[in-house]
Amino acid sequence: MSTLWTPGGEVPVDDGRDRSTSPPPQDAPNQAEDPLTGLSDEERAQAEELAEQLAEAREQIANTPASVVVGNHAMGLYELGAIHLSQQPPNLEEARLAIDALGELVEGLEGRLGEHEATLKDALHQIRMAFVQVSRAMEEPTGGQSEETEEATEE
Repeated sequence: MSTLWTPGGEVPVDDGRDRSTSPPPQDAPNQAEDPLTGLSDEERAQAEELAEQLAEAREQIANTPASVVVGNHAMGLYELGAIHLSQQPPNLEEARLAIDALGELVEGLEGRLGEHEATLKDALHQIRMAFVQVSRAMEEPTGGQSEETEEATEE
């Protein structure tokens, strides 16, 4: 059993592969006939509702152009990079990974990202610039003063 990430949380998904290597005991109910065997009525209703929601989510994803879904994931990488840059202190290595992944997506799929490609390119440029600015700010002497400010203070 694997899981599918949804905005509402992770949902277990039966991918149809039987992972057991030994046959089920002879006295055990046949799970292939009814995978909900042994559940209470309330648990069964919840499982059936969850399965219906999963089927609806899969249908919605199937009817959405892949470029839109990929673009959505790309913006998630943008947000991840921004979160790491905004930490105190900034986590540059984690931000770099997210930004590099975004770059690989946007630049690697150039010409295939649909109507939002220009927006994704702009987002990539902005987050890269933010990374440079944050990196430089961390290299400045303590106290947030630039070299010019320190020199003026010394005179």
